[in-house]
Amino acid sequence: MYYGLLSVAAMMFGAQFLFTKIFKDSYKASNMEATAVSGFGSALFGLLFLLMINGARLEYSHFAFIIAFIQALCNFLLTFCSLKALERINLSLYSIFMMLGGMILPFVAGILFFQEELTTGKALCLVLVSSAFLVTFEKGNTKFKASNLIYYLGLFFLNGMFGALSKIYSAGTYEKISATGYSILTALLSAAIYLVMLLVLKPNLRRLNAKALAGIFGTGFLNRAANLILLIALAHVPASAQYPFITGGTMIASTLLSYCTANKPSKRELISVLVSMIGVLALLL
Repeated sequence: MYYGLLSVAAMMFGAQFLFTKIFKDSYKASNMEATAVSGFGSALFGLLFLLMINGARLEYSHFAFIIAFIQALCNFLLTFCSLKALERINLSLYSIFMMLGGMILPFVAGILFFQEELTTGKALCLVLVSSAFLVTFEKGNTKFKASNLIYYLGLFFLNGMFGALSKIYSAGTYEKISATGYSILTALLSAAIYLVMLLVLKPNLRRLNAKALAGIFGTGFLNRAANLILLIALAHVPASAQYPFITGGTMIASTLLSYCTANKPSKRELISVLVSMIGVLALLL
C-alpha cells in the first residue's frame, strides 16, 4: 500500500518539473527574482491546500517548530546555492548533485543513526539509481573545478537534508503534531522567509500572467502534497528504502512526462530510466 502511495508521490514530483517549466517560460525576470516569486507563491498555495485538508487548523509543538524552521531555512539556502551553482556548472551536473544528495543522505542517516537494516535490495537500488543519473551526465562546457566544490556540496547536502530532517522528525520522541500540521508549519515558515526575500528585491509583479500563476499553483500543490505523502509513509517505510525508491521513481516519471513537451527524452535518458526501473524492482523484490 505505502509503496503505491510513494509511486503517486514520484509521479507528482515528476509532474512538478512541468509546472516549474511553465513558470520559467512565462515569467521573464532575473533568476533571483523569479526564484523569490516562485518560492513564495508555491509555499503560499501549498499552505492553503494543506490548511484545506486539515480543516484550517494550526498545530504546534516546540520540536515540530524547530525541525520545520531548519527545513525551511535549508530550502531557502538551497535556492540561493542553486542560483550560484547554475552560474558555474551545467544543468546536467546540477541535477546529478541535487538528486544524489536527496537520495544518499537520508539513506545513510537511516542506516547509521536509526538502525535501519541494510539489505541487498536497498544497496542494489541505491547503486543502480545512482548509476542511472551518471548515465545522463553531459559535459557541455563545464569542467569540474575545485573552486566550485562548495556549490557541489551545497546542492548535495542541502537537498539531502530535507529527507534527513523528515526522518528525524518522524522518528523523534519529543512532542509532535500530525504530519499535515508539520507540513503546514514548514510551508508557513518557507513563505515567511521568501516574503522577506521579496521585500528586499521588490520585484515587478506585473510580469505575472495566467500561465505563470498556473505554474506556481501546480508546483506548490504537487510539492506539498508529495512531501506530505513521504512524511506519512516514513512511519511505515524506512528512509533507506523510501528515498532510493522515490528518486528512481521521479526520474522515471519526469522522463516519461517529457514526451508531453517539445523536449523529448534522449537515448541516454531512456537508458537511465531502464536502469532506474531495474533498481526500483530490486528494492521491491
